[in-house]
Amino acid sequence: MKVRPIILCGGEGTRLWDNKKIIKPKQFINFGSWTLFDQTLKRVKNPLFDYPIISTNRGYEKKIRNILKKNDFKKYKIVLEPEKKNTAPAILSAVFANILSDKNKFKNSINWNEPLIFLSSDHYIEKKEIFINTIKKHIKYLTDKNIFLFGVKPNMPSSEYGYILMKKNKNIFKAIKFLEKPSFNLSKKIIKKGGYWNSGMFLLNTMSVINNYKKHSPKIYNILHDTFLNCKSKTKVINKKIYVIDNKLFKNINSISFDYSILEKAENINIIKLNIPWSDLGSWKEILNIFYKKRNTYISNKSVFFRPWGKYTNLFKGENFLIKEIYVKSKAKLSLQKHFHRSEHWIIKKGLAHITLNNKIIKKEIDESIFIPKGSIHRVENKSNKPLIIYEAQIGKILKESDIVRYDDIYGRVKSVF
Repeated sequence: MKVRPIILCGGEGTRLWDNKKIIKPKQFINFGSWTLFDQTLKRVKNPLFDYPIISTNRGYEKKIRNILKKNDFKKYKIVLEPEKKNTAPAILSAVFANILSDKNKFKNSINWNEPLIFLSSDHYIEKKEIFINTIKKHIKYLTDKNIFLFGVKPNMPSSEYGYILMKKNKNIFKAIKFLEKPSFNLSKKIIKKGGYWNSGMFLLNTMSVINNYKKHSPKIYNILHDTFLNCKSKTKVINKKIYVIDNKLFKNINSISFDYSILEKAENINIIKLNIPWSDLGSWKEILNIFYKKRNTYISNKSVFFRPWGKYTNLFKGENFLIKEIYVKSKAKLSLQKHFHRSEHWIIKKGLAHITLNNKIIKKEIDESIFIPKGSIHRVENKSNKPLIIYEAQIGKILKESDIVRYDDIYGRVKSVF
């Protein structure tokens, strides 16, 4: 039996951008020849999967259709929400679109046992074949009530993810507790207890979706059921592929996540352990970690620039962002400086950094990060006998080396270059 992929693609990417004027949804950020949405589509282009259903908003329709065409998807469905209401309505809308016939009515013979996998459009996942084989192994365990949640084995403590504690019951791991983005120190303790990251990816069948919404989120169920049941007047269907949800009923739905509306109330949550590299890339720290891991893919002689304090390498330039590797020699330091047009995110990959940020001196060790706001006076110094390596994400509309004002510099470069 094929698995129906339902891809959630409505995110706005606001967590990454401190400047609202340059916000770009994470799933559409171009990391070379691909976006995260491209990678998600490639993941489901496999004999295991049926054609995808994309749940998104009206503003992304053209972009999504272009990306589907680029990836040679001839069959798909897109559900366009009139406004963002989080994942609970988005998931159920996609399920209703899946069981809607081409004649704008619910199918007479619905396959209630059809496996559905819910994926985010903006996740980074390695080892595609292991991921697919893991899905195959768990399809046989699906019932009309249970939910399988993908838990990812943490590779480091992090306060940026939710965690799951579980216990083994025969061959199945049962969720016993959800912890939403704990502190860094608490995350260490959770990992020691065997906690996994909550990936936000789910596997369940159609009947389980319907049963869980009826029981735990009846208002959302009733509104969306009525919306799709009366689709001739309430939902416009274009080319049998794109469903535009009318806002007259949809506006009455509260904005709520699938986790809060269903997961925290459901009794039968099972965990699929996923021991492969994964990230939701929800911060520049996470993005910089991926670039560090894949650095040999991007480094070339043309992108290395030498300075008195060491060197920097331009790894990748995207729309309104630039990724750099900064190498600071032993006992060297950069100038005390500021930028008019960009902010910066740093993560330390080797060594110990002594960072001046306005009037404070801050020490950062390996895998620790810091945000440098636009206009702040800052510098980094390497006081040790070993090299310091920093990965930097510059964010702004203007990303030029000329955007620098130096206030102090041991190499005699104190002057404005404007």
